[in-house]
Amino acid sequence: MQRLQFEMILRSRIVESAEALHRSGVSFATFSTARCNQQFWDLTEKGGFQIKAGVTPAQGIRDIFLNGHQYAFECATAMVIVLYKGVLDSILESEFNRIFADMLLYDWHYDSDLRLIQQEGSHKAAPGDILYFNNPDVSSETLEWKGENVVKLKEDLFYGHGIGILPAKGIIDSLNQHRRPEATVSAYLTDEVIYPDFIYLSQFAAEGNRKNEISLHTLYQQEYSHHIHTVIGRRQYIRG
Repeated sequence: MQRLQFEMILRSRIVESAEALHRSGVSFATFSTARCNQQFWDLTEKGGFQIKAGVTPAQGIRDIFLNGHQYAFECATAMVIVLYKGVLDSILESEFNRIFADMLLYDWHYDSDLRLIQQEGSHKAAPGDILYFNNPDVSSETLEWKGENVVKLKEDLFYGHGIGILPAKGIIDSLNQHRRPEATVSAYLTDEVIYPDFIYLSQFAAEGNRKNEISLHTLYQQEYSHHIHTVIGRRQYIRG
């Protein structure tokens, strides 16, 4: 499969996964109050989810979307879950289980094979990118609202775990409700953009026809092809 074509497919799957997680019934929680379905995951002392022995990573990730009411976690973990589900739906399941064996979901901890890349330039972000809204004047009583990791779904529409699906102004307004009384600085969208290494992951994709390839190609060629990240800039890998 061509690398650019794979990137468009994976981006679409990430968007679909973000929307599915929003519908799944998962709850927002801090690390101290996190919970999971312990048929699939072991809850660690720090509030992370370690895949259980005898359970494949694919089974564990899918259960979060099927039994979301049994799960609660914070927003960074949600972003990693969305990325894993997008990748799972874009590559061979056998390869997913192989390269992401011994999976741990905790904050921005992730398997090195996800190879998250960070760049600057949120103004040219495409659907499927991870962005961050910062809340510098957050109240000391609600530090969990110091910022919000989001998935870009389409132009000026984002998914944030605990906030929902909103335009940028809606996310900023929500964060501003959790500022300290004497706050003078509004929450804002930072310039940071995070996405997986599409070129690396493309080697694990199945060959042959995929559903919606033509429509995806048309969408991105018309609206986002000038933003696709496999062809721009210097890459900075985030190390887990």
